[in-house]
Amino acid sequence: MTKDGTRPILDHKALLALLDASRTINEELRPAGVCKRVAEHAAAVLDAEGSSVLLFDPDRNELIFHATTGLDTSNVQSQRFSADLGIAGHVVRTRRSMRVDDVSKNRYFYPGVDNLSKTTTRNLLAAPLIHHNEVLGVVEVINRRSDGSFDQADVELLEIFANLVTAAARNAQIFERLHIENLGLRESVPQPNFIGNSTAFRQALKMCETVAATTTTVLLLGESGTGKEMAAQAIHSLSPRRERPFIAVNCAALPPSLIESELFGHEKGAYTGATARSPGRFELAQGGTLLLDEIGELEFSMQSKLLRVLETQRITRVGGTELIFCDVRVLVATNGNLKAQVASGGFREDLYYRISVFPIELPPLRERLEDLDLLVEHLIAQIAPSVGLHPPTISKEAMQCMRRHHWPGNIRELRNVIERATLLADGHIKPEHLPAEIARTATDEASGGGGNAEEQRSVLEEKERELIARALQETNWNQSAAARRLGISRDILRYRIKRYHLSRHP
Repeated sequence: MTKDGTRPILDHKALLALLDASRTINEELRPAGVCKRVAEHAAAVLDAEGSSVLLFDPDRNELIFHATTGLDTSNVQSQRFSADLGIAGHVVRTRRSMRVDDVSKNRYFYPGVDNLSKTTTRNLLAAPLIHHNEVLGVVEVINRRSDGSFDQADVELLEIFANLVTAAARNAQIFERLHIENLGLRESVPQPNFIGNSTAFRQALKMCETVAATTTTVLLLGESGTGKEMAAQAIHSLSPRRERPFIAVNCAALPPSLIESELFGHEKGAYTGATARSPGRFELAQGGTLLLDEIGELEFSMQSKLLRVLETQRITRVGGTELIFCDVRVLVATNGNLKAQVASGGFREDLYYRISVFPIELPPLRERLEDLDLLVEHLIAQIAPSVGLHPPTISKEAMQCMRRHHWPGNIRELRNVIERATLLADGHIKPEHLPAEIARTATDEASGGGGNAEEQRSVLEEKERELIARALQETNWNQSAAARRLGISRDILRYRIKRYHLSRHP
């Protein structure tokens, strides 16, 4: 006690506690860790039964319980409430600390938190966290353990404590934002290089240019390998978001059990193996563009969650309750028929209308064969150095073979063909360096397609049709399973289904 009977603000014990708190809090790099340490040390320094750190969301004028300690407050963790309510809200508005000796007599007290946490608050202290004139949040302590209630020295002590930790809280927020931005930029796909002068290709590119400057959700349609991801990159690179991340997710490549975590992230302990908090693709794409490829493969339950995110621009990590704002431009792509899926009940009608505001159809390679020479030249120049070879030339006969091919795999198939031919050729690509089905097409057509060769091909095709029909029937028309059983890719299977006019209900 001092000579005038008041308790000193910083006695030896309090000073040591503040120094220890400052040291451990500043060691934390993540906002969640900083807030947890702040709550723990605030309760210890002020000898309180419990403490909370509430962060302020100015965009929504809400306070969020970011960390709590000392009491059974699991029900309020990450809960949001209006900053117009409660003593904490009053502290945010006035930017001044507040001491309440009896909350039942205070007009600002909001009992809703006590009801949620099954806690009885008797008295409390609250101090604002202010950094460069910006209110970041509030630190509260409740129910002093000794001496009945808090005094003015406790108020001043909490203010000193708040000043010490505010910079650490802001630095942690900046570190978290930069960390997520860095992860997002690492996952960004390089800018595309567009090759082609055909009318169909230029029309699709023109539509990409038209919609790029907007925030409209775009539906990219086309067969597998037609360049839907490159079109999405074009939209991103031509948009005001070009300096931010471009993230692509193949919805068909992830098992249903992981897709929610992949898109929205997860909290530590959300499931077995979740040893740390992990941001999802929406967070990694913050400020940029997110492509959801193979959108038709999403399970029905995930479709409703995606629709909610598209409408609210808010996500919740798996295992968490905090709503996180995501400023992300979403593009979607499919090589399927979403209208048919809607009709059969496999795709939500409301989600379909939400994502199909601006559809863009990417033409298949067989409809832009005038671009073939340019594409082949570009691919040879790109592939040869990557495999340590000089770019080979290509014979007229080899080009003739490729022009007559149907190209079910589109640009992706063309790239594989050129890579194979580049490795096999000795400086000059000939028909014999191409896959047999491509070289044979030209040979069959040159011979008029008659005689025994035609009969043999007809028999083989009928046999192939029977095998595919049987595999589809045995797998209940699960195309992925049927393709695995046949030993072919799903893209090739889809082409064969179309070619042989197979249908589930003939």
